[in-house]
Amino acid sequence: IKPAELVKGLGAAGAMAMVVGHIIGTGVFLVPSSMARATESVGLIFLVWVVGGLLSLMGALTVAELGAAMPEAGGPYVYLTRGLGPRWGFLFGWMNNLVGKPASISTIAAGFLIFLSYFFPGVRTPVFTLDIPVPFAERTYEFVFTWAQPLAAAAIAFVTFINYLGVRLAGRLQVALTIVKISAILAVVALGFLLGKGTGGSGGPLFPHTFELSLLAGFLTAMVGALWAYDGWIDLTFAGSEIQQPQKNIPRAVVGGTIIVGVIYLLANAVYFHTLPIEAVKQTANVASETVRAFAGENAAAWITAAMVISAFTTLNSSILTGARVPYAMARDGLFFKVADGVHPKYHTPARALVFQGVMAGVMVLTGQFEDLFSLFIFAQWIFYALTV
Repeated sequence: IKPAELVKGLGAAGAMAMVVGHIIGTGVFLVPSSMARATESVGLIFLVWVVGGLLSLMGALTVAELGAAMPEAGGPYVYLTRGLGPRWGFLFGWMNNLVGKPASISTIAAGFLIFLSYFFPGVRTPVFTLDIPVPFAERTYEFVFTWAQPLAAAAIAFVTFINYLGVRLAGRLQVALTIVKISAILAVVALGFLLGKGTGGSGGPLFPHTFELSLLAGFLTAMVGALWAYDGWIDLTFAGSEIQQPQKNIPRAVVGGTIIVGVIYLLANAVYFHTLPIEAVKQTANVASETVRAFAGENAAAWITAAMVISAFTTLNSSILTGARVPYAMARDGLFFKVADGVHPKYHTPARALVFQGVMAGVMVLTGQFEDLFSLFIFAQWIFYALTV
């Protein structure tokens, strides 16, 4: 009996939705606050978005070529193995499977619960707090456990189950939800400029008049948030063997999707700072909801927050779909735990790899907060993004 294989279930629309829907997740709504605290400058925040977008576009142009040349499950695992040698593919795969992708999925799930807490504030109520000593440092890490963490783990389990049932189902869901999220963001931009009173900004110069070392440190700190917000341009290549006409659809989706997202991000931030002063941006976790509340009231803010819940759910779906292909490809090659090997005979999905990935991400989301998780992800993953490029 011939073993089950992955199927080419993602067409042009599904591939584009995977890229755009994956990149636009939680970051553009949540990280402007930490960026404002780090830079203290509206001009520097926009510069961070531009530089982060250009870095991501350079990466996207490169992986578009690699994905079209080698449309196989695993993405960078395949490229690094072929280009730099098996040890680099091996190192990427183990980092991605145990740290990078679980951190990414758990960060998205944590952001999903931040949005959901707008409607149910009790989910972020602390259940208990622990002060954990940090080795070799004269400080402690405050671990706060809330109801949001087990709920985020449940969201990961639910989306993993959807992907377990087939790539076509997950792809159709991705297209529909991506349309909803882009429409919501563009509505905020249009209404913000029409109804907003233009009282935003810092009340001071766009850029600082003098350069200090602290400005560079703040710029680089803010860049971590931008790179998290842009992350996802590479993930479609993880599922390269399941994309129809990959030589055409991978480059179009990866490069076109990254450019579309960059434009949307700049428009969104323009309306944030058109509406809110930088001090208000610093103090609010969910900048988009606060922006809508400022120009349209509480009810409108609730609607846009509901759209953000959908946005985070969409990104969670694409991240889980693409991420499972790396442990599957490595286990198939005998380089990872055998538990992640195999394709489901009925659904033609890497079922065991999906379950393995879901367990890893579920454990991680129980142990960290949003900003801790995205910092961990960016540090681990971008080393290998650079090697791939």
